[in-house]
Amino acid sequence: MAEREGGIVKTGHEEGRKMAVALLEEFGLPLGLLPLSDVIEVGFARSTGYMWIVQKKKVEHNFKMVSKLVSYDTEIHGYIAMKHIKKLKGVKAKELILWPPVNEITVDSPKIHFKSLAGITKTFPLEAFAAGQ
Repeated sequence: MAEREGGIVKTGHEEGRKMAVALLEEFGLPLGLLPLSDVIEVGFARSTGYMWIVQKKKVEHNFKMVSKLVSYDTEIHGYIAMKHIKKLKGVKAKELILWPPVNEITVDSPKIHFKSLAGITKTFPLEAFAAGQ
């Protein structure tokens, strides 16, 4: 893939998780935004802003502060920029009985906005996605 060209890749859970957290921190995103489990690979191509995460299995995480169940597929990818991830794939948030994909995430402190392909935007307090939440 052209987006991955020249990218830095870390393999294994510890190294991959460290890189994912470092990217979230560098780009002003909450550190608990991507609760990862059994990471295989994390990559980032600075020239394009393209990032990807591969994990062994799908992960579902409940962000208790906002009562939101989020599903993270085995492969997550998108374009990361300061306080923003766009063209995101592999993340879905449960809304009633549906699981619409989250396409875009934007931080506008003290809030965070999640936008779906259907144009639905949900806004939550930023602290709900801090590490350990």
